[in-house]
Amino acid sequence: MGSSEVSLEVPPYARVLKDGTIERLAGTQVVPAGLDLQTGVFSKDIVIFPQTGVSARVARLYRPNITGTDQKLPLIVYYHGGAFCIASAPEPRTLRLYHNCLNMLVAEARAIAVSINYRLAPEHPLPIAYEDSWAVLQWVFGGEDRDDWVKDHVEFERAVFLVGDSAGPNIAHHLALRVKKSDPSLFLGESSDWPGGG
Repeated sequence: MGSSEVSLEVPPYARVLKDGTIERLAGTQVVPAGLDLQTGVFSKDIVIFPQTGVSARVARLYRPNITGTDQKLPLIVYYHGGAFCIASAPEPRTLRLYHNCLNMLVAEARAIAVSINYRLAPEHPLPIAYEDSWAVLQWVFGGEDRDDWVKDHVEFERAVFLVGDSAGPNIAHHLALRVKKSDPSLFLGESSDWPGGG
């Protein structure tokens, strides 16, 4: 009975070993942040809640080439898919190409994007993904330590769009309802199943 004995197989996502180890079968690749030469979009990874020590509360920020320091843009908050148990914000997923699609979306829409990494199941059962995403959304709207890209370049009065694919639209919809309860005056746009099916 070694640690490699499988307790539960959940293809194509993961397997759980008898010793409790989780082996993810997909959604583990990561593309580094930086300048995308094709679109001119910049991206960077930030830790939003360093005090928690939870790496899942990392976000990848995207911004187009901004010419003026006072330029304000709409905001896209993106929730990756993966059945709540695989994938991450910077994944170059074969079918959806999260990172590349966000680069193209930010360039075309002239928007700032925040792509959220929430903690994954089964190590962190639901509703952890929703709570992580809610905490990041609260940070976006009023965190004292907001990143300059968000603080200086987002026009919150114009529009904030919650977007995702697969598990992402579920999170986006849940959070849109939660935001409306806490601040009915806030305008939110919501899009499901972007970029290209779940």
